[in-house]
Amino acid sequence: MSRITIAVSKFVGSISLGLLTVRFPYFLHGLSYTLSTAALPSLLCLPSATTAHKAFLHLKSASKSHLRLLSAISTSSLLIAYIVSPSRARHPYLLWTALTVALSGGVDFAVRPEEDMLKNGKRTEVFEEQDVNGEQVRQGMERWKVVQAARAGISGLGFAMSVVGIWGDGF
Repeated sequence: MSRITIAVSKFVGSISLGLLTVRFPYFLHGLSYTLSTAALPSLLCLPSATTAHKAFLHLKSASKSHLRLLSAISTSSLLIAYIVSPSRARHPYLLWTALTVALSGGVDFAVRPEEDMLKNGKRTEVFEEQDVNGEQVRQGMERWKVVQAARAGISGLGFAMSVVGIWGDGF
């Protein structure tokens, strides 16, 4: 493959990992960072548990697709860059970075909230209004905030490896 194709693949992987991870000053926030520091505290200020629960479930379902998409783009781009590189240019940082991105995507599977667990073949995300307890909603949000912070930390480590690796490659 051409050197340009490999470089573009590395940059796409690194940029999508950056969007997943970090907070850029003044103009762009990383997705995991924004979820854990801006969105969830706002949901905790909602007046009723029912409203907060509905908004929380909507936020989780909407963010899940974006998080998975960015993780998949980053992982596949970095792995493709490793595979198509000539043997002298196959740097292990590409594999390690792809592994950290995959690990950050696997955080959901390691710490699964009760709302996402499958129960008798049905999802338990549908609640009636009288079944919503404010303390349980708050605990679920706080737990999800910790998961997003862990994801941002793991992805941040991968992003740092990616930036250092690209710098070392001279691209």
